[in-house]
Amino acid sequence: MVDIKEIKAEDTYGIRKEVLRKNMDLPFEFNGDFDKETFHLGVYDEGVLVSIASFMKAKHPNLHGEQYQLRGMATKENYQGKQFGKMLVQKSEAILKKKKVNIVWCNARVLAKDFYANLGFEIQGEVFDIPQIGGHYMMFKNLV
Repeated sequence: MVDIKEIKAEDTYGIRKEVLRKNMDLPFEFNGDFDKETFHLGVYDEGVLVSIASFMKAKHPNLHGEQYQLRGMATKENYQGKQFGKMLVQKSEAILKKKKVNIVWCNARVLAKDFYANLGFEIQGEVFDIPQIGGHYMMFKNLV
């Protein structure tokens, strides 16, 4: 059985380290993890946490309105391709709409561009590099 729940910041750290920071000397705890308005979601498959995402109230200078940033989205390797990331984004959109948020945005790795585009996110600007991680696009989605 698959279940999506709100989780604690610390619950995201294992998957962040395993998937997003693998073989990298970079922090897996993010600024904003413990802010009052931040929330974290996790997908559990048969009781095992397999996919995570964090949502932080953050304004992007090129966007307008109430905004949240999607950060640290990752799915354990053996569970990828099962639509868990899509489920997280859809669940977050319902939560964000209740909070009267207009826009969700993220810095998407180049490899994840199509994933986000298929969920209705649009690219703004050119590819930019995040040191040690690689190329990213700023992508956003209007929720209204």
